[in-house]
Amino acid sequence: MSGIRRFGRFVLALLREIGDENAYQRHLAAHGREHSGAEWRRFSEERMRAKYARAKCC
Repeated sequence: MSGIRRFGRFVLALLREIGDENAYQRHLAAHGREHSGAEWRRFSEERMRAKYARAKCC
């Protein structure tokens, strides 16, 4: 049974990483802020701006 639980924790951790939840938690900790809708928007906009500001070639 512990193997199933370990696998479940792994899947949840993977989904949190893919869904930017871990990055958001690191953002909150680095800036000393608490979770809010406005902070999530600020975080998301900052990530999108950084993502699309990098030019891709061919």
